[in-house]
Amino acid sequence: MIELGKVLTAMVTPFDGSRNVDYEQAKRLAVALVNSGSDGIVVSGTTGESPTLSKEEKLRLITEVKSALGAHGVVVAGTGGNNTIESIKLTEEAENAGADALLLVVPYYNKPTQDGLFEHFKAIVGSTSLPCILYNVPGRTVTNLAADMTIKLSKIDNIIGIKEASGNLEQVAKIIEGTDDDFLVYSGEDSDTLPILALGGCGVISVVSHLVGKQLSEMIQRFCSGDTQTAAQIHRRLLPLMKVMFIVSNPSPLKYALGVVGFPVGGPRLPLVEPDEGSKSQIEAVLRSYDIDLTQAR
Repeated sequence: MIELGKVLTAMVTPFDGSRNVDYEQAKRLAVALVNSGSDGIVVSGTTGESPTLSKEEKLRLITEVKSALGAHGVVVAGTGGNNTIESIKLTEEAENAGADALLLVVPYYNKPTQDGLFEHFKAIVGSTSLPCILYNVPGRTVTNLAADMTIKLSKIDNIIGIKEASGNLEQVAKIIEGTDDDFLVYSGEDSDTLPILALGGCGVISVVSHLVGKQLSEMIQRFCSGDTQTAAQIHRRLLPLMKVMFIVSNPSPLKYALGVVGFPVGGPRLPLVEPDEGSKSQIEAVLRSYDIDLTQAR
């Protein structure tokens, strides 16, 4: 099984001035992220504005980013959705495009039962040989993937982990207790990373790693080596940055912040818009308190 690492960055999708995907900047960003603390990249996830990307754009992003990283970082492709048949098709094509692993979000809007979720994920992972990570984010999907169902799904061979963004640490603890030791539980919220590590989680699929990837990686390494005091200090220091990245809907604050620090990626696509002036001022103020790990665009 491929080693995915402890810090995966849910990468933004760079756009040009006409809001077309800027594939060259996407490749530069992916390389810069791996050079600044990330073990791999999630392409076309929530932070990558997957709802507004066409299938063709998603597949080309996978191919381009993987070609840029080669063996230096894994590429996890977001291929889940609320249409099981379309998710299967995209999953099959993502594997052919060179993805190393897949991220499968809980279906949104149609509110399936827990049994429906099981059948949905079983059908998708049955169409691929790639390792698959479930993605539970009820704040966006409405439906929560219950701990008991995650445990049941973990018995399927190529379901290797979950990105847990429920904010429910009791649920996370139940998942970790009920799954095998090699089942990977990633924090899906930056601010939950240290608490989830303390429960036995493996790492984070992160937003702020765009900016402070080395610092986030150090926090995880310190915790895993037993230096919990330093890990906690780093966690507390990063909290204001984690908070301001969600001052309005992700990824609008992050895209603005990347431009401020010298790595322009364009604004978001509609229906998202750039942060308002007050939010921009708050983002800039917080950024001034941090050393930024990301190398500026060349």
